[in-house]
Amino acid sequence: MTFLSVEQPDGLVSSTSGIAVDFVRDWRQAASRLSAGHRTAFQHAHWLGAWYEAFHDVAPLIALISDAATGKDIAMVPMISHVRRGIRIVEFADLGVSDNNAPILALDAALDAAATDAVNKALVDALRALPDRFDLLRLKKMPAHVGGKPNPLASLGRIGSSSLNGNLVLMGDAYEDYQASIKRMQMPRSWRVFNRHAGARFEIAMDVARAHELLDVMDVQQQARMRKLGSRFVLNDDAHARFYREVARQGIAEGYAVISALVCDEAVVATTLGVRFGATYFLLRISHAGDSWSRCSPGLLVTERTMAALHAEGVRRFDLSIGNQDYKRRFGAEPVPLTDVSIALSWRGAPYAWRDHAAQALRRYPRLAAVATPAIRKLR
Repeated sequence: MTFLSVEQPDGLVSSTSGIAVDFVRDWRQAASRLSAGHRTAFQHAHWLGAWYEAFHDVAPLIALISDAATGKDIAMVPMISHVRRGIRIVEFADLGVSDNNAPILALDAALDAAATDAVNKALVDALRALPDRFDLLRLKKMPAHVGGKPNPLASLGRIGSSSLNGNLVLMGDAYEDYQASIKRMQMPRSWRVFNRHAGARFEIAMDVARAHELLDVMDVQQQARMRKLGSRFVLNDDAHARFYREVARQGIAEGYAVISALVCDEAVVATTLGVRFGATYFLLRISHAGDSWSRCSPGLLVTERTMAALHAEGVRRFDLSIGNQDYKRRFGAEPVPLTDVSIALSWRGAPYAWRDHAAQALRRYPRLAAVATPAIRKLR
């Protein structure tokens, strides 16, 4: 069994079964750690750097997990702490903007079952030992694997226990084959209808200024859509707006941030925002100019055109984001289960952990969940 590790910036906090866990409370101190480690798109330096810079109402808490004997890296867990209803909670740096959450794993970390158990125990013990006296650890939306390696933290819960899931479209090398598989969506027809407008074109923003222009349009269009549905819209508040624009600023040049649009002389008709990491693309936001453009199905069309453009650049995995809207099935997306974990760090956190476990169990029984969920939510 091999353990790897990270240098300790703030003093050793915990050492369990040969595993050292250290914490830093400033992302800039941790950012260079495991820069070549296994991760998903949402543990990318551009994403986390922008996140910790934008969201100031929570306290950064980044766990650096290492081999106590050799000082080699094992993992880094980008987290935060905050207080809700008097309960001190530790969770991933997310606040609802990330499609998944995971540790960053060292490339050569050998995490067999015993090593995984030791890492998980060390992390929980270290959190309990901190002077902050945390009450609850909540780790949500975790994929089963990170960069092809098993996610050690997911073993703390049940695969698929999250109420959310990814929606993955896998493609081969021939995009024409994929187009044939979704022919009922009539995307070629939608493209012809859109092209009747003067100046009609599809574009991907190639510089920061254009990306920010399209994000401004996206905010306006999404807010109008949410107002029509009677739903609250927060993605254009100061923190979220700053976050998405910083992701674009850092990531446009290298193709990590992908902002695309359907544009004609009349208007920006539809937009998307997503992130690309290797051969995988995550679609995060879609907007369109409203019902007057419905004949060309602008939201679907801008999504399909984005997929076609990225496929030509080598992308073969398209995750259409969490949530199970019908259009994702029409695109051929298959659900990808995610895992939630809740662990009481004190007696005060125990009722909340029990509540989370009950909610996870009830998801297997939809009829019972419909009756019990309102009562369970009172503990949230």
